[in-house]
Amino acid sequence: MKRRAFITLLGGAAVAWPLAARAQQRATPVIGFFSLGSPGAFADQLPALRTGLKGEGFEEGGNVAFDFRWLATGYDQAREAAAELVARRVDVIVATTSAVLAAKAATTIPIVAVFGGDPVKAGFVASLNRPGANLTGVGLFAFSLGPKRFELLRELVPSTKLIAVLVNPSQPDPEARSDANEVEAAARAVGQQISMLKASSEGDIDFAFAAMVQQRAGALLVMADPMFNDRRQQIIALAARHAIPTIYEWREIAQAGGLMSYGSSLPDAIRHLGTYVGRVLKGAKPADLPVMRAVKIELVINLKTAKALGLEVPPTLIARADEVIE
Repeated sequence: MKRRAFITLLGGAAVAWPLAARAQQRATPVIGFFSLGSPGAFADQLPALRTGLKGEGFEEGGNVAFDFRWLATGYDQAREAAAELVARRVDVIVATTSAVLAAKAATTIPIVAVFGGDPVKAGFVASLNRPGANLTGVGLFAFSLGPKRFELLRELVPSTKLIAVLVNPSQPDPEARSDANEVEAAARAVGQQISMLKASSEGDIDFAFAAMVQQRAGALLVMADPMFNDRRQQIIALAARHAIPTIYEWREIAQAGGLMSYGSSLPDAIRHLGTYVGRVLKGAKPADLPVMRAVKIELVINLKTAKALGLEVPPTLIARADEVIE
């Protein structure tokens, strides 16, 4: 069962601005796409981006082109990849979550970004209504929902003595670290024992699951991080092999076989991202495009996975789900 997702625009209308330099641009503008992940992990979102662009009159292979930079290896090469896009002299940069920091530091080229948390709190923009400088985009709640996911996981497996929490110590966004701290505080408040396990590579994830088994963790909370999203199949497979009930960030992970997810509607956010990219290509200043916030949060439960785990999902939890996969 699905409920309609929506996104609310915070702030006034976009203001177009003419630039003489636009007339001197190349015949086909180029969008630099900068993501900390692999093409496979983002493949299901690219159609939404193209839909947003098409609504503004731009179509890949026709009057716009992409230059992709994928950083599946992690955060270390982010600055180098951003510099490559700047040297390529792309017309606008699309940056996803933790790639925003490197993109912003590298250039004054217009940037339209997916923010993992509050972009004002993180220091990316001056305000939601008037971002300022060369940056705007769509703000998700990726780095603020850890405590809620923890609460949902406890509701799913209320008798578990130990909950493991998977975090990426290489994550550069300070809001991600704050989210992990808030999960620890939530656990202390209810007397729940947790184990914070660190992973910043494929091998680290294997070691983390070995530690969970040794510690006899009864459930797992995967914190928001592009690397974990990129390694979703590995984590889903390990959780199934060791029969560990797990909650994730994106509905796409639950649809791929994960047990449960709780987070913003990513396709809608990416579609609006494409709309903003189109407006910038037509002359709008990022400084004048209010940051949008994804206000629809979705709970998805995969009953097929629950059955494979021998887990009975509480009816009250099922009733609150936006989608139940049967």
